[in-house]
Amino acid sequence: MQGEDEPSSSATMVEDEIYANGTSADDQKRNRPIITGEQLDIEAYASLYSGRTKITRLIFIADHCGADTNQTMQLEALRMAYDEIKKGENTLLFREVVTKIDGRLGPDYGMDATWCEMIERRAEQRKDKLENELNAYRTNLIKESLRMGYNDFGDFYYAHGALGDAFKSYVRTRDYCTTSKHIIHMCMSAILVSIEMGQFTHVTSYASKAEQTPEALDAITSAKLRCAAGLAHLEVKKYKLAARKFLETGPELGSHYNEVIAPQDVATYGGLCALATFDRSELKSKVIDNVNFRNFLELVPVVRELINDFYSSRYASCLDYLGNLKPNLLLDIHLHDHVETLYDQIRHKALIQYTLPFVSVDLRMMADAFKTSVTGLEKELETLITNNQIQARIDSHNKILYARHADQRNATFQRVLQTGSDFDREIRSMLLRANLIKHDYNQRGGSRKI
Repeated sequence: MQGEDEPSSSATMVEDEIYANGTSADDQKRNRPIITGEQLDIEAYASLYSGRTKITRLIFIADHCGADTNQTMQLEALRMAYDEIKKGENTLLFREVVTKIDGRLGPDYGMDATWCEMIERRAEQRKDKLENELNAYRTNLIKESLRMGYNDFGDFYYAHGALGDAFKSYVRTRDYCTTSKHIIHMCMSAILVSIEMGQFTHVTSYASKAEQTPEALDAITSAKLRCAAGLAHLEVKKYKLAARKFLETGPELGSHYNEVIAPQDVATYGGLCALATFDRSELKSKVIDNVNFRNFLELVPVVRELINDFYSSRYASCLDYLGNLKPNLLLDIHLHDHVETLYDQIRHKALIQYTLPFVSVDLRMMADAFKTSVTGLEKELETLITNNQIQARIDSHNKILYARHADQRNATFQRVLQTGSDFDREIRSMLLRANLIKHDYNQRGGSRKI
C-alpha cells in the first residue's frame, strides 16, 4: 500500500542524462532542461524563443519573480528584454522596460531618446510608403497586390507593437486570398497576433479555418495549429482537450514555432494536462506509449520522470518532482494561472488511485506515502468523499479508511429485474399495437361540444 520513495540520487541522475546528448556547446545549451527543480536559467530559457514572445516572457518573469526575494533574476530578465527590444522597432515595449529598470542597471540601460526618435521617424516614412503602395494597388485592382499590401501593413504594425491594427490588416487579406496557401498564411498571422493579445477565441476560430482548407496541410503547419489550439483550450481551462492537442503535435514542430511556443513547453503543458485529466489507461496509451510525444518528453526529463512515477504509483516521488517544479512553472506566461488547479487535480487523482485497489487503508502509511500529516490527509479525503470521488468512510479513531465497494451480486440482480420489467412492458405494447392494426381500429380526434 505504501508509496515507494525515489532514491535521493535520482534527480542528479536525471540532470546528468541531459548533458549526455549532443556534441556542440550550442546543442547542449538548447537541449538543457529549462524546466527543472533548480532556479530558472533565464538565458537558456530565453534562447528557446524569438520575436515578441521572447520579450514578453522575459517581462513576465521580471514582474512575477518578486523583486524582494529575487532581484538578481528580475534585473537579468529586464536586461535581456532591453537588449532584445533594441534589435527591433517596438518603442512602446522599450519605454515600458526602461520604466521597470528604473536606473538599477546603470546608464547603459537607461532611456535612449535618440534611438526612439530614429525608430519613430523611420516608422513614419515606412508607413507613408506602404500607404502610397496600397493606394496604387487599389487603383489597379490586382488581388495579389492588395493581399500583399495589407499583409505588409500587418507586419509593420506587429513590429511596432500595434497589435490591434496588425490583426485588422491581416484579416483584411482574407478578401484577396486566391489559394489555400494564402488562407493558411492569413490564419497563421491572425493566430500569432491573437495569442499575443490574449484573444484565444480568435485563435480557436482561425485554427479551425486553417484546418478546413481543401489542400492537405504540411506536417509543420499542422503541428503549429495543434499547439495554437492547445494553448486556446488551456486558457479556458479545458485541460483534457488541451492535452489531446499537445499530444497530437508532431515532432516536425522543432523550433519552427519559437515565436509562440518551444518544444519543451509542449512536453510540460501536455504532460501536466494529461496527468490532471487522463485515466490510467489513457495515460499509458496516449502519453507513455506515444512515440511522437516521447520525443518532446526527452527534452524535459523531469516531466517524463514524474509521469512515469505517477503511472507506477510512486506518488511521493511524483509529488516531490511537482513541488520542485512549481516555482518555475509559476513564471510561465501561459501556465501560471493554471498551476494550482492542475496540481490539485493531479494530487486528487493520486489519492483516488492509491485507495482504489484496497478494502481498507491505514491512513498513517498513506500519509507517509504522500509526505503529509494524517490530519491533513483526513481533510483531503473528506473532501473527496463528500464530492463522491471516493466511495469510502473514515474511521478517525483507528485512522483507517474503509472502502464502500458496491454489492455486485445485488446490483446484477436489480439490473436483471429491471431488464425483465422493461421487456415485459415493450412486449405488451407491441401486442396492443398488433391487435389494433389487426382489427383496423383507428381513433379519430373530433371536435367536442360543451
